[in-house]
Amino acid sequence: MRATNHLIGLLNFLTFLLSIPIIGGGIWLSTRANSTDCLKFLQWPIIVIGVCIMVVSLAGFAGACYRNTMLMWVYLFVMFFVLAALVGFIIFAYAVTDKGAGRSLLNRAYFDYYLQDYSGWLEERVASDSYWGKIASCVRDSKACAKMGVTVNGVPETSDMFYRRRLNSIQSGCCKPPTECGFTYVNETIWTSSGGVVYNPDCNLWSNDQAQLCYSCSSCKAGVLASIKKSWRKVSVINIVVLIILVIVYVIGCAAFRNNRRMDNDESYGQARMTKARPSSIQF
Repeated sequence: MRATNHLIGLLNFLTFLLSIPIIGGGIWLSTRANSTDCLKFLQWPIIVIGVCIMVVSLAGFAGACYRNTMLMWVYLFVMFFVLAALVGFIIFAYAVTDKGAGRSLLNRAYFDYYLQDYSGWLEERVASDSYWGKIASCVRDSKACAKMGVTVNGVPETSDMFYRRRLNSIQSGCCKPPTECGFTYVNETIWTSSGGVVYNPDCNLWSNDQAQLCYSCSSCKAGVLASIKKSWRKVSVINIVVLIILVIVYVIGCAAFRNNRRMDNDESYGQARMTKARPSSIQF
């Protein structure tokens, strides 16, 4: 009878332990918030998620192990909304990352990215001036472009070698000019203009200044969107697995709650609730 209580207690103890590094990561980000707007922008959601997991886990653990019916009721009530929010997030993540992908190029292993290929809530959010400043600061502080340099036997790679590299979306969109600009390769983050007329505004925004590069380009915004899309799809797969586990835990929690109610009413397991209306008159 108490097996479900012990199991739900163990599962919630494990989720409680999981919440500790989540909160620790948020606190660590807060200590570095002064150096980058991106980290300051992300710290509080991480801390809130960790605290919510910790509080719910403690309620479930205490309610199951100490047979506290009120705590178990609170645990199941909150867990229901957690499950509903998780389902909503999964649907939302797939909806806002439905459109957009890199464009393949002739004689290039990497892709080019265009903002017009994306649309919807996520594109408007990332491309807006109020958010892009923080995101561009994050990309710049990540040193993604500075880490692109490659040498072979102490010699910088040639243009042909660079063209065969599989760059990620941020490296392709933010650290080099769009291919259609026709710039001449000098190294990974320095390109010279050929002087031709190109109607892509990003060609005029490109700068060999390592603090500027193409961080103001639409291609950089598109590269960030492609990176977010890839990350959100991975997170959504993980969330589906977590959702399945939480549903199982929730079902076990419901069984533990019923056990607590039964024990509070002094009912033995499997006891029949029906009694005879008229006791037998035959006595032995």
